[in-house]
Amino acid sequence: MSKINKVVLAYSGGLDTSVIAKWLQETYDCEVVTFTADIGQGEEVEPARAKAEALGIKEIYIDDLREEFVRDFVFPMFRANTIYEGEYLLGTSIARPLIAKRLIEIANETGADAISHGATGKGNDQVRFELGAYALKPGIQVIAPWREWDLNSREKLMKYCETHEIPVDFSSSKKKSPYSMDANLLHISYEGGNLEDPWWEAEEDMWRWSVSPEQAPDEPTYITIEYEKGDPVALNGERQSPATLLENLNKIGGANGIGRLDIVENRYVGMKSRGCYETPGGTILLSAHRAIESLTLDREVAHLKDELMPRYAKIIYNGYWWSPERKMLQAAIDASQDVVNGEVRLKLYKGSVSVVGRRSEDSLFDERIATFEDDAGAYDQKDAEGFIKLNALRMRIAAGKGREYL
Repeated sequence: MSKINKVVLAYSGGLDTSVIAKWLQETYDCEVVTFTADIGQGEEVEPARAKAEALGIKEIYIDDLREEFVRDFVFPMFRANTIYEGEYLLGTSIARPLIAKRLIEIANETGADAISHGATGKGNDQVRFELGAYALKPGIQVIAPWREWDLNSREKLMKYCETHEIPVDFSSSKKKSPYSMDANLLHISYEGGNLEDPWWEAEEDMWRWSVSPEQAPDEPTYITIEYEKGDPVALNGERQSPATLLENLNKIGGANGIGRLDIVENRYVGMKSRGCYETPGGTILLSAHRAIESLTLDREVAHLKDELMPRYAKIIYNGYWWSPERKMLQAAIDASQDVVNGEVRLKLYKGSVSVVGRRSEDSLFDERIATFEDDAGAYDQKDAEGFIKLNALRMRIAAGKGREYL
């Protein structure tokens, strides 16, 4: 690694990144630029400015990226109905390419020759940040302190703060969560602590965004979501910005006990990891989007999308958002969405999301053909006989040659 003169640090203002800011100054004798992203984590980000100033940081970036996050990352991902390993809605994964993009933009603006992050050497985030950075700026240098230093415990980090007079608040009266948490407008995740035992059931007071299904209202909540070209644009008849719409769905869904997950996933670095997730708004949107697609998409297009989705999900999970293969798949997915317009009505009740209505001017549903009543000749049922015989031909030939499949 060549001499580092200036580094852009993804900075939250918490313990780890505050230590990293000072450690970078000391270890690399370089200028540090801090970047704090507001992507809807639900906490004040402005205090990070005062903490950075106390560390002697001169260039401080605090950016509100909530609309960009939902519009340019979450919604494109949901056009593919994306779920990783059948369960995970990729709430953490989809935020990382945006942070990587902004890190590189700031590096270009400030003339920095390196970026840095607080991801550990065990997790996926190091991969996502760095793959994105290298794709967007091939010559950038990356400093990952957790792969270099020996400050491998909270006690060592706190001692470092004490020695170097780093202003980190350890005396807050607010109860600290025993779990490692990551939050944005799409989800909140919980890892570590008791959750490292896959048999352990998460405590009820761990959850921040949702009530338990048992405690949800006894009456269902009905909502309507309007779609234009595959993206939700209105909730209950009111047009809303992407971030506002998702935030409101989080509140409505959480109040009805929707969006909780407890899963063991396969990390990109090779280990299995147990985590709990709350994704109320995302859970609702996936149900609604599939419902409007069921009405408007051609059968083979819909089936092809379903075949592509697991690959697309893996690309995002593994940190390849800024890759040619993701761009290619995105183009194919987006090309299918021109006709995905209309409204979906949903019933939310004690943890469940039920589609109870859908309508669209681009609907391919033909009542004359689908009816169980007299179709007035719209469909000739005799046509089915030839269709069935042609599709059975290869099996009839094989059976005639004595092949058995029992």
